[in-house]
Amino acid sequence: MVKNIVIFSENHGWHERQLANAFNRWGGKARVVSLRDCHIGFERGLTGIHIPGFDNTLPDAAFVRAVAAGSFEQVTFRLDVLHALKDSGVIVYNDAASIERTVDKGMTSFLLIKNRIPTPPVWVCETAEAAADVIETLLKDGRRIVQKPLFGNCGRGLKLIDSGHYELDTDLINGVYYLQQFIDQEGHNGRDWRVFVINHQAIAAMERISGHWVTNRARGGECLPAVLTPELRRLAEAAAKVTGISYGGVDIIRDKQGAYSVLEVNSVPAWRGLQSVCSTNIADLLVEDILHERSSPTSVASHSYKKS
Repeated sequence: MVKNIVIFSENHGWHERQLANAFNRWGGKARVVSLRDCHIGFERGLTGIHIPGFDNTLPDAAFVRAVAAGSFEQVTFRLDVLHALKDSGVIVYNDAASIERTVDKGMTSFLLIKNRIPTPPVWVCETAEAAADVIETLLKDGRRIVQKPLFGNCGRGLKLIDSGHYELDTDLINGVYYLQQFIDQEGHNGRDWRVFVINHQAIAAMERISGHWVTNRARGGECLPAVLTPELRRLAEAAAKVTGISYGGVDIIRDKQGAYSVLEVNSVPAWRGLQSVCSTNIADLLVEDILHERSSPTSVASHSYKKS
C-alpha cells in the first residue's frame, strides 16, 4: 500500500493542497518538496537518492507537479532524480520519460504525426534563415504561423505571424524555432478544449473561450463546462497513449471545416480551471489511480488514431 508520498513542486498552492488532502483521505501522507533540494550521493558503489523529509528512505510514490526551470545541467539532474526513483521501484507520476516527450513540443508533434493523430503542421529548426524560409512559403500560400518556445507553458511566449512584416522572437526560444500552422476557426479564433486524461482514459473536459486567439486561463481565457464527446475522447486518449503520460491535459482545437486536431499534450497540467466547471474531484481520481492502478510503469506503444 502506498503510504508515503512526495509531491514535487515549487510552491504549496491550491493543487498541492488538493493532492495532500486526497492522499490523506486514502490513508497516505504527502510532503511537498522541490526537486532542486534533492541530491544523489555516491559511496562505495552504491547510489543514494536523498529527498528532504524522508530520512534515508524513499517514498512509495512521487507526484510530479513541477520541474523547476534552470540551466540544461540543472534540469537534466532534476530529471535524473525522477529516473533514479523509478529505477529504484518508486511510482513516479508522471515519470521523467513521459515529461521529456511532452515538454518538448517538437517531440510531441513528431509522435502525434508519426501515429497519424491529427495535429497542425509543424516545422522545427535552429537558424533564423531556415525559419524565415518556412514562414515566407506559408505566407505566400495564405497560411498563418504561430511561433512558440520549444519548452513553455501557460501560453507564454506565443507569437502570431500573419504578414510579411514580422520579427522573429528570439528571447524565449534558446536557439530553436518551433513554428506551428495557425488554425482558423469558424466564428472567431479563440476557442479550444482541454481534455483531462488519467491512465489513458479521458475523464473530463472544459471549453476555453477568449477574445484573443490565446485561450489559456493564465492569459485570461474563460473556462466553461464542456461535453466530453466521442471525438474529443478518442483524440485525447490516443495522444495520451503515444506520449506515455499517466495523467495529463490534451489541448484540442476545431477548424472552420469542423475537423479536430491536437495542439499540445501537457504532462504537468494545472486543473484548477477545469475543477471549477467539473463536479468530479480530480485530485481524488489522480490519487486513486496512483494507489491502485500505477503499480507497473506505463509503456509507450504505437497507437494510430482512427476516426469512426
